[in-house]
Amino acid sequence: MRGRIVLPSSKSISNRALAISAMAGCDGMVENVSDCDDTRVMQAWLRERPDTIDIGAAGTAMRFSTALLAVSKGTHIITGSERMKNRPIGVLVDALRQLGAQISYTEKEGFPPLCIVGQPQLGGGKVSLSGSVSSQYISALLMVGPMLKNGLILNLIDKIVSRPYIDMTLEIMRNYGAKVGWKDSHTIVVESSPYQMRSYLVESDWSAASYWYEMVALSTDAEAEMLLPGLFAESLQGDSRGAEVFERLGVSTEHRGDEVVLRKNGKMVKRLDVDFVEMPDLAQTFVVTCCLLGVPFHFTGLQSLKIKETDRIEALKQELAKLGFKIEDRNDSELLWNGKRNDSPIPIEAIGIDTYEDHRMAMAFAPVALKDGCITINNPQVVSKSYPRYWEDLKSVGFGIVEF
Repeated sequence: MRGRIVLPSSKSISNRALAISAMAGCDGMVENVSDCDDTRVMQAWLRERPDTIDIGAAGTAMRFSTALLAVSKGTHIITGSERMKNRPIGVLVDALRQLGAQISYTEKEGFPPLCIVGQPQLGGGKVSLSGSVSSQYISALLMVGPMLKNGLILNLIDKIVSRPYIDMTLEIMRNYGAKVGWKDSHTIVVESSPYQMRSYLVESDWSAASYWYEMVALSTDAEAEMLLPGLFAESLQGDSRGAEVFERLGVSTEHRGDEVVLRKNGKMVKRLDVDFVEMPDLAQTFVVTCCLLGVPFHFTGLQSLKIKETDRIEALKQELAKLGFKIEDRNDSELLWNGKRNDSPIPIEAIGIDTYEDHRMAMAFAPVALKDGCITINNPQVVSKSYPRYWEDLKSVGFGIVEF
């Protein structure tokens, strides 16, 4: 486990920058854009502007594009994969309608596809939204705020989840000249003020980095060392905080300018308790890592996992059970494991991990091979959603990968 891996750039930052850049009238000025499905579909429709936009399985693109189309010229249908047609979007649609948007459902109420009649002079005003919903709904509303005649006052009710993603959105908006900020702990004010044209450089993806932290943690190589360029200590990404949690699972992080070096530190907690409300995309990585390291855990703040590419809580339970790990869920927002592994009734060679059209299931389970000798990943092409070169990068550090 030694090498240098050039990670994909952040799709979270890429998609936000692309949407804002389009509203600023400076398409093509976002540099180091992520080479993944979610970002490619955003780039494609922004470039071609078709009447019907097929977003595929890209949840981020669906939510951001819905808001962007509401303040753009023309009438559009936006649709996606079968899974996407079963991912709720009513919270965002209702909020946009309160601001004056003309959006209707073409099939099932509360779900895509949508018919959107764009209005460049949308009124705007005040909207209240639960802070516990996906931060992508909140970010989508915030990004169109400067385009509204009366601006936007967004009141977030209840506990705010994934706040780092909201702060990421605000910082990128400011980079393009938006006048936006927190009025108090639950209210964000966006002034009506056009975005300014400028270029933007996207940093590497801390979510993708998490799988290399997992590999260093699971490696039997005491001298394991991975160099990951393009990662900043002062990152906009909430997932950068995963480095602090991995410190407790035996992986240290050395920051050297705009790169990090991962090494084993010889430490290991006896139990791990973490609130993932601000970094939910890392949950699968840590659940699998802890199970393979034999570290009991109690993870909370996982409520958004049920509306991701799949129901990630159920997917984790099902697939880890194949490997002998029985994990428990509570309140649709917690996962627990007691540290015991049962013998699998079938040999590891015959076990296939299902990925449920979810890129993070494939990438989180692949490192199991470091402990169990091998692992079979079904439908491995799902990694294209965020990390298209994942399998090639694994080969580059010595993993043996056979396709069949």
